[in-house]
Amino acid sequence: GFFQSHAVEVDIKDSSNATCLYANWMMSFLITYESNTSDYKTTTLNLSSSVTHNGSVCGSDTQPAVVAVQFGEGHSWSINSTKNNETYQGDFITFTYNTNDTDVFPDAKRKGPVTVVVRDPSPPVQLDSVYVCHSSVFIEAENVTQTFWNVTVQAFVQNGTVSKKESRCSADTPTAAPTVLPTVANVTTVSTTTLSPAPTTAPKPVENPDTGNYSLKMGNKTCLLATVGLQLNVSQDKPLLININPKTTVADGACGNTTATLKLNDGNSTLISF
Repeated sequence: GFFQSHAVEVDIKDSSNATCLYANWMMSFLITYESNTSDYKTTTLNLSSSVTHNGSVCGSDTQPAVVAVQFGEGHSWSINSTKNNETYQGDFITFTYNTNDTDVFPDAKRKGPVTVVVRDPSPPVQLDSVYVCHSSVFIEAENVTQTFWNVTVQAFVQNGTVSKKESRCSADTPTAAPTVLPTVANVTTVSTTTLSPAPTTAPKPVENPDTGNYSLKMGNKTCLLATVGLQLNVSQDKPLLININPKTTVADGACGNTTATLKLNDGNSTLISF
């Protein structure tokens, strides 16, 4: 299935109606749960189009800032950030999913809310900067993989205006291409001859995807192997075809006693989980 995840925007105002906390991001959850037949199944929980942000607060020098959202049938997510001298940093992420939601957990053995708490791995950010991360970030804890992308957040906003100064995550930083010094073999001779413009060619049709070889290890042992060519055909207003390029795709995931998860990230905000 192709799941459309919705973006979340939270803009919290202080008593003078000035922005004190701003966040805009996308996220989804991959959850492994026990079914009524005592086997384990994996399901995907995405944000719905209707999200509330009750419990979000500005924060102060002594109190943490909190971004809290509620969505779907009893699911919620929050992060608290603390200020330290000239920086702020995410502290703990709290995610609660409700297995009474039969659309997501149709045969869950355990009924009711389940809460997972994990420390935010993001680095400290200068108080006058907004944290931006377009790349996908995965956080795994207690049978839950949280995925975040297209993140823009600033806690303890100064003067009511979100900063234009960005602090980018390391995953967004492009790897610099090696400098190639000129040699006899690679020097290009520039001709002064006037050339006719190249003929305009029709767009190249999308070809079959290249086959990639992906693997996961537990310690020194390989626990999962996949050889596959992947193409996504997304039906929307304008049909979209995406070929997954094995040369730029990173494989991640985990192997358990009864389940294994393979996650592929092509570096262009396309995420696939098996």
